[in-house]
Amino acid sequence: MYAVEVRDHIMIAHSFRGDLFGPAQALHGATFVVDVAFYRDDLTEEGVVVDIARAHEALKGVLGPLNYKNLDEVPAFAGRNTTTEVLARHVFDHMAAAARSGDLGAGGDGIVRIRVSLHESHVARAWYEADIGPAA
Repeated sequence: MYAVEVRDHIMIAHSFRGDLFGPAQALHGATFVVDVAFYRDDLTEEGVVVDIARAHEALKGVLGPLNYKNLDEVPAFAGRNTTTEVLARHVFDHMAAAARSGDLGAGGDGIVRIRVSLHESHVARAWYEADIGPAA
């Protein structure tokens, strides 16, 4: 299995509901380093997994509307705790859609799996990883 990974980051604010979160129930900030890995069984005839520039642009497109935002006010997350895990799935869903739609260009149609990792600090990260299924 071959893989290519792109990286970006976002700075957000949010708060959590529930006693589990202790002091994080108050509004606080976070900076996430976001890695997205694209997997495919074979390389394209050009010798790539996916066009790295287009993959990075797609990631920036997903993260842009979240950057410098209070996620408590973003409609896509209404009523949900924006945990690292929830954000990883949000990014995954958008990147999988980009792969299926052809937005990633050469190689996008052969991507079989995506892994989205969010690093919330130098000691903690979470990810969501799954097969993406065929393009519609």
